Amino acid sequence: MRNLKLLEHKRVAIIGAGTSGLLCAIICAKSSSSAKKIDVAIYEQNPKPAKKILVSGNGRCNITNISTCQEDYFSENPSFVKYALENFSFNEFEKFTSSIGLMLDVKEDGKVYPLSNEAKSVATLLENYAKSLGVIFHTENKVTDIKKLLQEYDTVVVATGSEAASHLGGNSDGQAFAKEFGHTIISTYPSLVQLHLNSNTHAKMSGAKVDGEVTLLINNKVTSTCRGDILFTEYGVSGFAVLDISQQASEALMNFQSVDIVLNLLPKYTPQQLSAHIMKMAQLNPHANILDILHGLVALKIAKTVLDVLEIPHAKACLEVDTKLSKRIANQILNWKFEVSDTHGFRHAEVSGGGVDTREINPKTMESLKQKNLYFCGEVLDVVGRRGGFNFAWAWASAVCAAEDITKA
Repeated sequence: MRNLKLLEHKRVAIIGAGTSGLLCAIICAKSSSSAKKIDVAIYEQNPKPAKKILVSGNGRCNITNISTCQEDYFSENPSFVKYALENFSFNEFEKFTSSIGLMLDVKEDGKVYPLSNEAKSVATLLENYAKSLGVIFHTENKVTDIKKLLQEYDTVVVATGSEAASHLGGNSDGQAFAKEFGHTIISTYPSLVQLHLNSNTHAKMSGAKVDGEVTLLINNKVTSTCRGDILFTEYGVSGFAVLDISQQASEALMNFQSVDIVLNLLPKYTPQQLSAHIMKMAQLNPHANILDILHGLVALKIAKTVLDVLEIPHAKACLEVDTKLSKRIANQILNWKFEVSDTHGFRHAEVSGGGVDTREINPKTMESLKQKNLYFCGEVLDVVGRRGGFNFAWAWASAVCAAEDITKA
């Protein structure tokens, strides 16, 4: 009489066809074998998967970073990310992308992009590879009853993302699902987002851009300083330097703290050097006016606004410029303080801080400690990274932890 080997069969449902959802689906489906059959289904509310991937990095997709550690992330439980990031390092990620034909372009600053320089290649290759492994996609299918889904499947993975980029489908569904099983939700806030200013001058400079420095003050104490581009807008400020300090600013605003920023529009100069430069140019051009001198340093809109704030006539002759005046102008350009009144909101945020409390999640498996066979990965958790591919890195790493636990013998 032949020995009959029973086939282990598992059905896995993943809610969300974004970064973490797609990778989790791929690893689960790839683990399917003659001895262990795993059926994977992805439920996605949008008509197409990977909608957020397609617009990331202005269509280029800063897909990860070669160096990630606990200090690159913000959470009420900071050590939670450590195991996952070490478990799925950049080397492991590169092996995976190479296996599906997605070649990488590693920049000197550690940021990593697809070699194609197109986010579309990332989304297409992930989707097509998942389908080749037998993953079933249920698009335009918004899950509303997670308990019913848990009855229909052996395992459910919540990879719904957050409220960030609401125009692309960002929402708080994952948090609502977690609440149904008694999970605590850490208050959410927009991150990597533009800031609104309480000022009547920034709008005059709308469209002007500089390579400057932003210093963040919370309750009048300096908390961080970032260098990069600063873009003035009708509502306030944008640019990479602003995005880099936005996590702390947004969280502080949510907690009703006082938030200010100090802009240094010419960080290559010290106050003494800039003042001396203005004086020198005024002496060399006695028949010019002060606006002409400033326009040689900053955009015309900025130059005009600096003079307006200091109540200096644009046509003031360089003959009238003295050391006291040049110091006032230098100080305004290098130490321009603004009160931050708000962020530009979840719709314009790249990611979101807060989410499902990670103290109620197994850090090695991403499984809920309150409900067996329920997993959470990616941005739905209270983990948000710095700009530079760190949020993608977390999405990949947390997805791998979940998938490896789901597929283990």
